[in-house]
Amino acid sequence: MITEKYPFLLPIRVAQRKVFFYTSMRFDGHTYAKELQEEQLPNLIFSAENKLYNPDTGFDMVYQENKVFNLKLLAKKLNGLLIKPGETFSFWQAVRHANKETPYKEGLVLKNGKICVSSGGGLCQMSNLLFWVFLHSPLLIVERHTHRTKGFPTLANGEPEGVDATISEGWLDLKMKNNTDRIFQLVITFDDENIVISLLANKPGRLIYEIEGKDLSYYRKKDVIVEKINIYRCERSMDTRNIISEKLLYENQREVSYQLPDNTPIIERRPDTNE
Repeated sequence: MITEKYPFLLPIRVAQRKVFFYTSMRFDGHTYAKELQEEQLPNLIFSAENKLYNPDTGFDMVYQENKVFNLKLLAKKLNGLLIKPGETFSFWQAVRHANKETPYKEGLVLKNGKICVSSGGGLCQMSNLLFWVFLHSPLLIVERHTHRTKGFPTLANGEPEGVDATISEGWLDLKMKNNTDRIFQLVITFDDENIVISLLANKPGRLIYEIEGKDLSYYRKKDVIVEKINIYRCERSMDTRNIISEKLLYENQREVSYQLPDNTPIIERRPDTNE
């Protein structure tokens, strides 16, 4: 890439991408959710939490503190956000200018498969958790991207592999559309150890959504290990608990940059295959 050869051009390239990024959204046919409401809607659809601090990164814990600082900046733009019928949630539209008055601090990010330090590091924890919450609702995936590389083992929090959602302003977004007749609302809270995201609605839900990862496997592609898993969503009747439908949402593949446990089966692919 030209910016790798001439790093001084990178800020210009980033600014150019952001202008194109936001301008294109003005003409893409979506109406983006922007209204914040302090009063909470009455019906809980789904709630999930994540640990704020990961002591196993191998980096100074100051970067975990900085990440929490960054997440709380984002939360000011997201807490109370309404997603009305016909509207689309866009991560970047919702949190745009979150750091306008108070700059993001340096945190950990994955770049080209390596963990490094960068301003605004750690924002993906918010997009990851948002996506997990959205998967337990009737909101439809418009845009979502997996992390190219998985840098840490998944924390034991009940989520399957492959339900992450990476974001990069100017390049990658998380978008979910509300094609229902209900209004949804995000509520984000923190305690000393956790971030909690709840999705509320103005009308009670009629379905229970269960997310399952199936066919988890690892295979070797050239000199890297790739994780592959299929993500399914099962819809159950809230009244009877009977299964209404089950469908494959997507197939997720990403490289693994940490050492897997010694007993992990790894499929050896022939050099003449496509994988």
